[in-house]
Amino acid sequence: MVRVGGPWTLATASELERALAGIAIPVEGTAEFDLSGLTALDTAGAFLLYRLIRRAEHQGLAHQLHGLSPEHEVLLERVTPPADRKSLSRDDVSPLRAMVERVGHATFEIAAEGRDLINFFGLTSVTLARVITRPARIRFIALSSHLEQVGLNALPIVGLLSFLIGVVLAYQGADQLRAFGAEIYSVNLLGVSVLREIGVLLTAILVAGRSGSAFTAEIGTMKVNEEVDAMKTLGLDVMEVLVIPRLLAVIIALPLLAFFGNIAAIAGGALMSVAALGLSLPQFFEQFRSAVTPGTFWVGFVKAPVFALLIGLVGCYEGLKVEGGAESVGRMTTKAVVESIFLVIIADAAFSILFSWLGL
Repeated sequence: MVRVGGPWTLATASELERALAGIAIPVEGTAEFDLSGLTALDTAGAFLLYRLIRRAEHQGLAHQLHGLSPEHEVLLERVTPPADRKSLSRDDVSPLRAMVERVGHATFEIAAEGRDLINFFGLTSVTLARVITRPARIRFIALSSHLEQVGLNALPIVGLLSFLIGVVLAYQGADQLRAFGAEIYSVNLLGVSVLREIGVLLTAILVAGRSGSAFTAEIGTMKVNEEVDAMKTLGLDVMEVLVIPRLLAVIIALPLLAFFGNIAAIAGGALMSVAALGLSLPQFFEQFRSAVTPGTFWVGFVKAPVFALLIGLVGCYEGLKVEGGAESVGRMTTKAVVESIFLVIIADAAFSILFSWLGL
């Protein structure tokens, strides 16, 4: 029998640990522990006692405790792991199987995300139709505020980046066409690429990163602060209050920003053409006029509302999916930007195929 006495606390833990190392546990029979001499016990002492009992269990011995007070028994139970605890070890899985499982799991997640986004698009369409048929329900103050944030405040960054893209396109086009003596056709390259593709696509990507993420962060923060729940309690329609003003704002602002970006890119290309090719501005604009038609402009411009719809839907949808705290807001904001840009590029590819099939 092993007799335990005195205080078993944090203050005596180091001495007790050295003493326990020298205690011999019987190799057979039943290990009995007399605990009637315990005067004090805390969690550190209870853990040492648990380790002593576990030594006997590891040798395959049954154990009996004598003289343990009820309060000490409760403390010992607190530090003793449950019998059904799960092991932290994992079964070995082949790398190929793990990869297939990850791909399959990601596929089902993407399919579920697409289904939910389509459902959200349907709900948004119904709400938008109800608001349009009853204009008094449109929140014009919120709409004007979001228009300022999405459109007016984005003009500097859109203009600057579009101007620089125009400079790069004109310079690179002239540099490549110089080998064929056709530098003048860099103006054609600039006009067609900017008006059909680059201008509206670059603007949509900027809006997705700037305003789409802001939609998610704003609505997500409102969910974390339970403001969305408060709106529902007051009988307000969350779609009308939070989603529709933002969606209308981006649908109105993105085409205007795309037009402004086209002008800035053409201005940048004109400046580089004058500097690198030695063209005069009248020559540049004459060549530009012969290269592009109104159809060239409209082919790019009609994409803008579709891109805006995708950006607004994804931004608001991910914001309403926020759960928990700030970590969820950050994760959903990142997800919204990635999804928006991905869907915009997919839509642009679909437009390219459609216009090619139509001969536009």
